[in-house]
This record gives sequence, structure tokens and C-alpha cells, in this order.
Amino acid sequence: MNALTDSETQALHAIPAPQVPAQPSQQMLLVPLSRLRPSRRNVRKTAGPSIEALAASIERVGLLQNLTVTLAADGGHYEVVAGGRRSAALKLLAKKRRIPKDWDVPCLLVADGSARTASLTENVQREAMHPADQFEAFAALVAEGRPVEDIAADFGVTPLVVQRRLKLANVSARLMADYRADAVTLDQLMALAVTDDHAAQEAAFYEAPEWQRSPAALRQRLTEREIGADHALVRFIGLDTYTAAGGGVRRDLFSDDEATGTTLIDAALLERLVRDKLETLAEPVRAEGWAWVDAVPHLSPAERQAFQGAPRQRRQPTAKEARRIAVLQGRLDRTDAALEEAYDADDEDKAEALHQRREALAAELGAVQSQLSGHAPEVRAMAGVIVTLDREGQLLMHRGLLREAEAKALRALDAARQSAANGQTPAEDGSDSDGSNPGDTPHGAEHLSDRLARRLSAHRTAALQIELARHPQVALAALVHAMVQQALQGSYRNALPLGLRVSLRDRLEDLAPDWPESPAALELRDLRQAWSEQLPQKPGELFAVLLDKSQDELVQLLALCTAPAVDVVTSRTTASQPGADLAHALALDMTAWWKPTADSYFKHVPKAAILDAVAQFAPKEVQRLSKLKKAEIAQEAERLAEGSCWMPAVFGRQVPTTVNGTGAPGSED
Repeated sequence: MNALTDSETQALHAIPAPQVPAQPSQQMLLVPLSRLRPSRRNVRKTAGPSIEALAASIERVGLLQNLTVTLAADGGHYEVVAGGRRSAALKLLAKKRRIPKDWDVPCLLVADGSARTASLTENVQREAMHPADQFEAFAALVAEGRPVEDIAADFGVTPLVVQRRLKLANVSARLMADYRADAVTLDQLMALAVTDDHAAQEAAFYEAPEWQRSPAALRQRLTEREIGADHALVRFIGLDTYTAAGGGVRRDLFSDDEATGTTLIDAALLERLVRDKLETLAEPVRAEGWAWVDAVPHLSPAERQAFQGAPRQRRQPTAKEARRIAVLQGRLDRTDAALEEAYDADDEDKAEALHQRREALAAELGAVQSQLSGHAPEVRAMAGVIVTLDREGQLLMHRGLLREAEAKALRALDAARQSAANGQTPAEDGSDSDGSNPGDTPHGAEHLSDRLARRLSAHRTAALQIELARHPQVALAALVHAMVQQALQGSYRNALPLGLRVSLRDRLEDLAPDWPESPAALELRDLRQAWSEQLPQKPGELFAVLLDKSQDELVQLLALCTAPAVDVVTSRTTASQPGADLAHALALDMTAWWKPTADSYFKHVPKAAILDAVAQFAPKEVQRLSKLKKAEIAQEAERLAEGSCWMPAVFGRQVPTTVNGTGAPGSED
């Protein structure tokens, strides 16, 4: 190592050795490393964790500063009162046999009485180098031609640390000056360093109000038009495929997460690669006989709702299929019960194992059931398919979609067939009344047990009931809809698209123990109580009172009595959403009637499902929560979800509509 030149060593050796007891106040000398030992009078008691790095730096660059010592009482050793870290680093090098055990260490000998003062002075009076000076010094070394790896080795750090210093040195001069003046924080500087464009850096910082200058806000402003490596499109196509096609990336040196710290800078190339892959995957679908097949990377909820679902025909299972379905459903029910017990006991390991088993059973059951239904050839000749991606980057195929004109044509065809079949409806021959695909589980509902799905849909039922009681016109239409199907169209099947059953049976408490105290149940109970107090109990007197009521009052009462007939309880394995049309007509907003809490939802789904939910309403908290136990995550998720309007996917998407009591027969929306 190059600590001292030969001439320097000779000069130091020329300094006379101290005379004991007549010690000079200060004297430079070379002391063999083996004769140095720590002093209790060294005021620095904590050496710190960087001895390894300091040793590496001394080995490459040399010992640039002497130690301060006093003569020990035994007269043969010296105690280090200042420079303890340097001494420890030298001894580490000797232990690793990088230097001799008796390597000469330049030391300043001070009087015994001033030892503590010398130690305190060295540690207190020195001033740490400003980080900005360090950044610029690293940049100057690179400008002189020093490789990053050599610089890292000189200072005992990783090349990434050097690259980060160089990145910070490249921030605009104006921002660096403000950083020196403490007007810009280091975290803000690191966020701004995500781009090398000085104008963009300054615009992002100086054009934003102070309350919008958080590191996250600055980074978001500089990368808002770019795509992160964790984007759904990137997950689908693969980062390697993108880079192999010539796509450029930029990595945030200050991010510890490679996915979130990598940005794709060629969005057009990424979209083209995704479209090409989707088109390839869509080719087998086109061979199925559909009228049209579109492959698109993006499909918004509004765009999806522009299509209607074509009915599917369902055949009866064979005896073998029926036995298999019964066995799988039984296993699924038992697994659900065990899963709930594991959740209640906070046994995360057991719950995770049961969840994986449940997913396998549900997938197998879904595969068997999907074989029982399909679209008829004439339906395929009118309907289409959209091949797209979900928000996780997984392939998603929406089969059996109808545009408005196609839906009207298919309804006309069904009407003609019903007449020919003596009034038999498509629903009676096994088709799905709402046109949904039994094999398609709503995204986000795959983590729900059947028991939890029924519990949540019970709350949805309660919400629809009170909303129906509030809107007499919709209640009247729903009731007439069910009666027309029975009295005029020869159908004795309940009107599942509306979720209205003519027979009244209240089963919600059995499915959702917390239903009686829910806002919807309480409000409906109050409304029923108010009407009950106005009406006599005897049938004769009741009829007379009703005859005296106005039409508006009777319709309001009819709405209240119709409300309990709503029953849209379903399970996770049932893909269709009963009552979808009714919810649409009522502009159902579940956030008004149900809140996601630890007890109502989060405790009953896997840890991964909670984190997936949190990622939708508090994405910055996911990493922190992932380190907690499930019970703690559930409580935190409840707190974070407050006011977010987040709802589980099993509730479906509600599109607000204007509810009114006007409209002529036959009028269209």
C-alpha cells in the first residue's frame, strides 16, 4: 500500500524517540502497529459499522491522517486517544495479512495530561464535508478518467453508490446551489435525478407549490408519461422481449425495487408488441365462428358496458359429470369451512395452504361446469369476442358480446322461437338469463370463499331492498316485470336479471350475521315500522284503509312490500351478477350501505388479497404492510380504506343513472 513514501518514512524515523518521563508536549513518530492499543480516554466510544470500508480505502489509498497517542504506563505500548477507527482498520488489514503486524503507523504523541482534550478536539472541531462537494468530487474523478469500479474500491463502497453520487452531481446547478443552501432536501434531489433534463428538473420543482414538492410528487411529475416495469402491458409482454426489440429503459438508481425503479421510454414499441401478441392469441378464437374478434390492450369499464352479454345454452350434466360436480362442491364447502376457522384463529400458514387447495378445487370445478354451457352457433354468428388484458397483465377474453343492434336482432329471433315453442323462454332451456359466462369469475373475486361471497351478496341484497323501497317507480316496474313473465309469457321462473322473486323469504341473517345492524337493514326496518303504525291489523279494516289511500301512497307501499322480494345472493363460483339490471336502474352505490372492515372483509381473505386491495387505494403502503402479520394487515387495511370508496369486485361495477318516475310504455333509454 502507498501510505508513506520512503523519504517520508526516513524523515519520521529521524525524529528522536521520546524520553521518559520527560515527555515533550507533542512529537511525531512511527509506532509499530502491534504496539498500539485503544485508550479509555478516547472520547469516541462508538466505532460505527464502516471499519471494513475504511480498511479497504486505507489499503488502496493509504493512511492519510496520523493517529494521536499517549505513552502507556508499561512504557512499551502506546494508547490511541484519537484515530480509533483508523487503528481498528489497520489491525483488520493486519489480521487479513494485507500489511505486516509491525507495520509502522505515523502517530502524534501528546502529553498524558492533554490526551482527552486532544481526542475531543479532533472529533469536535472537524467539519463534515457537504454532500454536494462529495458528489462533485466523484464526478471530477470520473472526468479525470478514473473507472467507477476503481473509485468504488478506493472508498470501500459498491459501484452503485458511486453511480448514485454521479447521478446527483448531474442535477442542475440551480438546484444544487439551493441544496447547498438547504432549500432543497436530499430526498427531493434524488427524486429530481430521475431525469438528466435540467429544464425538466427545474420546472418540476420550481413550478410546483411547496406542498406539492414531496419526493413522490416530483418523481411522478417527471415520469407521468412513462411506463414502469410493473405495468400490466410489461407483465404481459415481458421486459426481456421489449429490450430485445430495441426498447430503451431508464433505471432509477435510488430505487431499491427493480420493478418500480425501471421505466420504459418507448411506449409506442411496447404497445405494438402487445398488440402483435394479442393478435396471435386471438387467431384460435376467430376459428370458433364468432362474427367478430377484436384484440385490444386496453378496455375501460365504460367501453365494456357498451356491450351486452349473449345468452349461453346449458346442457344437463351426465351422471359422471354430476357425481364429479357433487364431489368437488363438497370438498370446496369443507375447505371453505376450514379456511374460515383458520382465518378466525389467525393461523396464516394453515390458511395459506387451505387457500391454495381451495383455488385448485375451484379451478377444477369451474372447468367441469364450463363444459356444460356454451353459445349456440347462431349466437356466435351475431356476437363477438374482445381479447384484452386485465389490470395484472393476464389475458382476458370476453366472449359472447353483443352490440345494441345485434342484441335487438337476437331478441327478435328469440321471440320468434318462443312463439314456435309454445311460449318456452330461452331461460327455460338452460341459457344464462343475463348472458354472462359461468366460467368467468369477476377479477378480484377469485380470493373469495363461497361463504364470504354469499355474505357480501347478502349485503348487496339488503342495499337493493332499501333502494327499491325508496324508488316506487322502479319497484312497480320490477314487480310488473316478474308478473308479466308469469301471467303473459308462460314463464314460472323468477326474474333473475332483476333479482326479484315473487315469494318473500328473508334469509339474509343466516348468510350475514352482521346484516341486522347494517345501515340498509336498519333503514328498511324504520321505514316498515313507520308504515306498520299507520295500518290496521285486521284484513277488513286494512282493505278499507288502503282504498282511501292515494295512488302515490299505494305505489310507495307497494315498493316497500316488494323490497323484501329482492334476493341476489350468489357465491363466488357463480359468475353472473343477479340483479344487475335492477342495480343499474336504482343507481346502486354500495359505498352508502357497506364499508370494508377487518371483520366484514379483510380477515376473511388471504394476505395476498388484502395487499392487492390496498394496492388499489393506498399503493404506497403495500411494501410496509407486506412485512406485517395478517391480523395487523387487516386492521391497517380497514384504516386505509376509510373514505376511499373501494369495494370488493363481487359487488360489481355500478354505473349511476338518473332514477325518475316518468316514461311512456315502450320508451327506450
